Amino acid sequence: MSSATGEHGTGGQDRPPASPLRWLEAFDRVVNRVLTAVAGLALVGMLFFAVGDIALRSLGRPVAGSYEVIGWLSAAAMALVLGSVQQQRGHVSVKLLESRMGPRSHATVELFNSLLSLLLFTAVAWYVARYGRILQQTGSLSETLRVIVYPWVYLVALGSVGLAFALLIDFLRAAGRLAALLRRT
Repeated sequence: MSSATGEHGTGGQDRPPASPLRWLEAFDRVVNRVLTAVAGLALVGMLFFAVGDIALRSLGRPVAGSYEVIGWLSAAAMALVLGSVQQQRGHVSVKLLESRMGPRSHATVELFNSLLSLLLFTAVAWYVARYGRILQQTGSLSETLRVIVYPWVYLVALGSVGLAFALLIDFLRAAGRLAALLRRT
């Protein structure tokens, strides 16, 4: 039975199966969107906490530990958005040398750069998470409020994992581009 919409109802166009890279890209987008949403909540919480502290200070009732809480929220907000910034290329990059390179040289440098960045932020995530584990095991508390601090350290590690995952996608794309260029020659 044949119809205008094709056998699978896709307008006559059968879709090729999704590649593993496309699946990873989609997963990366979802993960980093969630992390960005949590970062946004941390930023809003920091805003409300700072405004509340300022208002209470004007009434002679400052909030104890406000610097600690605002510091934790800002660290979480900044760390959790790293992967999303990498995905959107929201960082500063200098393309002075890039414009003078050939396609293969550029692809090789891009592959090398993404690999080094991936290794760096994988190590950062590992060591920050390990530090959080040490704080958890020792029962370390904050100076002023005397509350546990390791969850905030884990959030920073999670943000580093989000960035490392985005860098993994960049590395795989760069490897694919270089492989395609090498096949052409």
